[in-house]
Order: sequence, then structure tokens, then C-alpha cells
Amino acid sequence: MGKNKKEYKDSYFDNRELSWLKFEHRVLNEAKDNNIPILDRLKFVSITSSNLDEFFMVRVASLKDMEHANYTKKDISGMNPLEQLDEIAIKTHELVDKQYEIYGKSLLPILLKEGIKIVDKYENLSRKQEEFVDRYFLEQVYPVLTPMAVDASRPFPLVRNKTLNIAALLKSKNPDSKLSKGNRENVEFSTVQVPSVLPRLVWIPSEDGFKETFILLEQIIEKNIDKLYLNYDVLAAYPYRIMRNADFDLDEDDASDLLKEIEKQLAKRQWGEVIRLEIQRDVDENLIKTLGKQLNIKKSDIYKVNGPIDLTFLMKLYGIDGFDNLREEKYLPQPNPRIAPGCDLFEEIKKRDIFLFHPYETFDPVVDFIKQASVDEDVLAIKQTLYRVSGNSPIIAALEKAAENGKQVTVLVELKARFDEENNIIWARKLEKAGCHVIYGLVGLKTHCKISLVVRREDDGIARYVHLGTGNYNDSTAKLYTDCGIFTCTQSYGEDATAVFNMLSGYSEPAKWNKLSVAPIWLRKKFLYLIQREIDNAKDGKKAVIVAKMNSLCDKEIIEKLYDASRAGVQIHLIIRGICCLRTGIENVSDNIEVKSIVGTFLEHSRIFYFYNNGQEDIYMGSADWMPRNLDRRVEILFPVEDDIIKERLKHILEICLKDNTKAYIMKNDGEYAHVNRRNSDAIGAQAKFCQEAINASRQDGSNISHRRFTPIWAIEGDMD
Repeated sequence: MGKNKKEYKDSYFDNRELSWLKFEHRVLNEAKDNNIPILDRLKFVSITSSNLDEFFMVRVASLKDMEHANYTKKDISGMNPLEQLDEIAIKTHELVDKQYEIYGKSLLPILLKEGIKIVDKYENLSRKQEEFVDRYFLEQVYPVLTPMAVDASRPFPLVRNKTLNIAALLKSKNPDSKLSKGNRENVEFSTVQVPSVLPRLVWIPSEDGFKETFILLEQIIEKNIDKLYLNYDVLAAYPYRIMRNADFDLDEDDASDLLKEIEKQLAKRQWGEVIRLEIQRDVDENLIKTLGKQLNIKKSDIYKVNGPIDLTFLMKLYGIDGFDNLREEKYLPQPNPRIAPGCDLFEEIKKRDIFLFHPYETFDPVVDFIKQASVDEDVLAIKQTLYRVSGNSPIIAALEKAAENGKQVTVLVELKARFDEENNIIWARKLEKAGCHVIYGLVGLKTHCKISLVVRREDDGIARYVHLGTGNYNDSTAKLYTDCGIFTCTQSYGEDATAVFNMLSGYSEPAKWNKLSVAPIWLRKKFLYLIQREIDNAKDGKKAVIVAKMNSLCDKEIIEKLYDASRAGVQIHLIIRGICCLRTGIENVSDNIEVKSIVGTFLEHSRIFYFYNNGQEDIYMGSADWMPRNLDRRVEILFPVEDDIIKERLKHILEICLKDNTKAYIMKNDGEYAHVNRRNSDAIGAQAKFCQEAINASRQDGSNISHRRFTPIWAIEGDMD
């Protein structure tokens, strides 16, 4: 078989969406792990529900659009949109069934043993509890409800996306009444939205030795629904929820004001095509027929669940007070050994590049970098890209302060960051009001790179301080996502950082780059070159190794290049959290490729790329995964790591991730995943180990693990296992 990419069969690639569903199964498996405290297990069920919502609103919605447009082009695995939708429906129903089986059969019984009760049936309430709940309904809930009847004069209401509702079938007690429109025989339909302004998990007095008892808001409404329809008999009432197409295409060439155009599109998101209906399994068939007809939804898109709809409420249960013993102890990010509290960051960065490893080390230095710059008399300018920021971002506050202090502040706010558009519009306006120069990126591209530049006047001239990272400037998610970054004031990085912002704010495209590789023009070529260099070395009989850690791998050209490398004898270790369209174990194609996925307390988010390069060991970090969108449709940055100490630290991180036999999964030859076989070796969990190393380093007054020299496992000949 030659290098020609057309010679790689469709069966050598996995479908992107089906690969993502495999990842969801890995996340859900955490809810089955008896070694994890019960409330943390609930959290993983909630996470899979939230992830599934976004999957439908974006990925499934996009395939639906293709189907409607009669788009028949196949993906890299050889499936057209309709075939993908059919297979997704099968796999998603399996996933949802697994969710509810774990929730109902595994988790609820454990909660009961621990003294926490979620009332499953209203009938199970004692008289005292029932009186409490009925009073709660009349005093707190009833005034907020608005039932919406459906008849000849009142069309089916526009049910909002992701809202929980209760559908009811009614029959008039007095068919001669004007309100019933003389409808003597036909059953009428009505729907009422479960108010999101009230807590869904409602506390009620406990009895029978339970410590805490809760009932769901929809159960309270369902039981008292007759009070909304005094002239009707309620024949059936069931909660339901719909998912709408929340994806929107933005014609930026025709959008004279991007900010206003996105605001208009956001308003439409609530009324997109219905692509999923969730309802309880024992639903009345007449009711579901009415819903299906009114919502114009296919049978395969109806999900009958054996339990409460929308399990994201379990995240609230995870946070209840008084049960710390049922949760993992929260890890407190440690101080970076190179950065003493209150130190002059610019002086420390001048000494040597600084490596940051979140959430094991605190994100505070990144915030302090902007804070110190905002009040430093010698700082002339601050430039930063913002993709997703927290709700009360200290970085935004520091940028506002800098502008008020007369600094030249330029901020690129990516308005098209999906599901953060509204939040980013608010920040953009706030920054503009403070006097910052706000830009919205390049037409047709998302700006996804993570870069900050501080320009400072010093005794020997102008100095440029740069932060480059793999994750967002979000102080909240920095406690949950694993990410890496560096501070540097090396001149070549500063020149490139300036070129990046000039490119984003104007039309200045640099003739060359000193250190950075930037998508969408240069990055794909860079990765292909780095892989090809390992291929050439392998063909020359030299040792050749690639180790790459990222979120997703689904770019066909990159995968084919990795297949070429495997066939040439390059040893390839991939650590990929989520989507992976590459298949391992294909004879004479991917024999030398190993794929691992780590699912744990933190969300693996860092992107690290290692190339042996005949012993020179080149290491890069960046904001891009190996996906077409990152390489071709986004502004991304890949940066080399040149500091020897930081390189050793990164090699250690990759090595520990590859050795993980506690939270890691390995891809099998059939494309499915299984837990890494621990055999008789000691348990190694990468995240737990990095937490402990960060604690130890903070206690050793700067005696950092990065000062050691490592011989990683891939340096040992023949070690692929």
C-alpha cells in the first residue's frame, strides 16, 4: 500500500459522532465505579446528560440540516448524514438506557442507605409531607404557572428549548360550557411549563430516619395539576422536554454589525426545529401521539426514560450541605514553586521561562499577570484574546482597570464561542465602555488561540512579556480543566505575539514567524512536516517516536499521515480524551499506534506534542486539536518549548499519562475502549499523582520535579505496552 490517502479504506476510520458517544460511555462508567464517593458518581451522570444536550443541539442538529438539504456526501468512515443519524439514534438510546439503569438501580439505593431520599412517587409521601408539599404548591408554585390549552382557537404553543414541561389530556366536566367550545367528545390537550425560576429539587421534611428528603418540582405540579383545570377532568399528565436545533450559520460577509447579528441569531435559538423529545416511559399513548404530531418529530427521536427527565438536576444534589463524607475532598490548587505570593512577576519571568500546570497549580499567576500590568506605571500596552471567561472574571476587571489607568488595551473577544455568545457580548460591551479597544476576530474564523502580551518600558528599551496556554482565560474552569502554559519574555516570542495581534486587528500578515505556528494558514503544514520528519528518520533506521496529547483527533489528512508513520516504524502514543477517528491494531497500517483516554476528576484539556527528532526531542504546546475546524477554520497557535527544565517536566507529564492504569482506557482493535489492564503493577492515576507532586513541590520551597532528568517509557526500545 502506498502513501496515497485514497488507499486507506473507510473502515480504517471511526465516525466522529459515534466516537464521541463512546467517550460519553467512558464518562458514564465513572458513575459505576464503587471506589468513587456516591455524590461524585451522581455528578458524572449529570455531566453525561449535559454533554448529551449539547451534542443534540449542535452535532445532531447539523446532521439534520444536511438531511433536509439532501446532502449525501460521506464522512471519513463512509457514512452519509442519514446513515449517521440512524446509527446515532441506536447508540444514544443505549446510552440513555444505561444512564437510567445506573441512576435507578445503582445510585438511588446507595443514597437511601446514606439517609438521602428522592421521592419517586407522590403516593409514597406521608400525610404530613403531603400537606407540606400541597401548601408549597399553593403558596410558591401555583402563582407562577401558566397553563396553555390547545384547541381550534388556540394553536400549539411554542415550547422553549430545554425547558421542562407537563403535558395533560383533559375532558370537560361541562361540555355545554362556552369555555369547552361545545367539545363533547374530543379530549383536549394542554401544556404548562415547569418554572425554571423555582428550584427543581424541593426539600421536604424527613421521616423514617432519613437525613434529607427531596421531591422534584414537576411531581408537585403533576399531582396538583387539577387545580389548574377546574372545569376539566385530567385524564393524563406527564413531564416532557424537547431539544431544538441550536446551531446557526452566520453569513459574516452580509453581517454589517457582527455583534447585533449574533444577538438576533441567539433569539432564534429557542425556536429551532425539534430534534429530540424526552418523556417518561409509562406515558399515555394518546398523549405522546399528540406531542409527536404537534412537534413533528420522528419516532426514533423520542426518548422514553425510566425516571426523572433531565438528570442534570443531580449536580444540585451533589452540592448539598452536610454530606462532605460522600464527596471526594476538593483539591486546592497549589502555588507555583517559581512564583512567590506578591512577587514581581515581570522580574521572575525575566530570570527564566515559567511553566504553569493547571489545576494542579493555581491559575492566580495568570490573573496576577494582567492585574500587575494594569497598575504598573511602566506598562504601555496589554493585548489579550478571550474565548470563554467566567461569569465574574477578574481578568475582565483587570483589563478595565488598565484602560482606566491609560494603558493601551486591545482585547479580542470571540463572539462566536458556542453557547458563550451572550456572555461574551456582555463582556465586549463592558470592555468597550471602559475604554478598551475590542475586536471580534477575522471574518469566517473563530479565534481560539490563548495568548496575552504585555508591552513594558524598561531601562534597556521595550520588553514584551507573553503568556501562551492550552486553555481559556477562565478562572473557574481552570480549577476543573487540565491545562498548561508558559510565561516568557524571549524576544522572538514577543515579536511573534505582536504579529499575531497585528494580524487579528488589521490585515498585517507576517512574512515569517520566529517561533509560533498559526492556523489556519501555517499550522497544518507544520504538523505534517513534524510527522514526516519522524517517518524519514524511521526509514533511515533511526529511532522515531511521536507522543501527542489532545482532546480530539478526527482530521483525515493527519490520521493518514499517522498511518504512514506507523507503517514506516514510528512508535506513536496518543493520549486523546474524547473523539478519536483513528483506529488501532489494523495490520500493516496502525500496528505501531496506541490510543489512550483518561477520564477522571478533572477534564483533560491540555495539548502537548512530542517528536523524538533523532534525540533532539522537540516539544510543542498549543490551543489546537487535530481536527479540521482547528487546523482550517480557526486562529490557533502552536508554540515550541525550548527551556530544558520545562521540556523535562512535559516529558514527565506525558510519561505519567501513558502509565495511568487507574483512570485510563485503551482503544482495542475493534475501536471500542477498555480499562487499562493493571496486571500486577502498582496503581498509577495521573491526576492523583500530579496533585500530590504539586503539593510536594509547594512544600519544598521551590524544589520542583521539573529539575530532574527523566527517561520516559518511549525511550525504552520496544515498549509499547
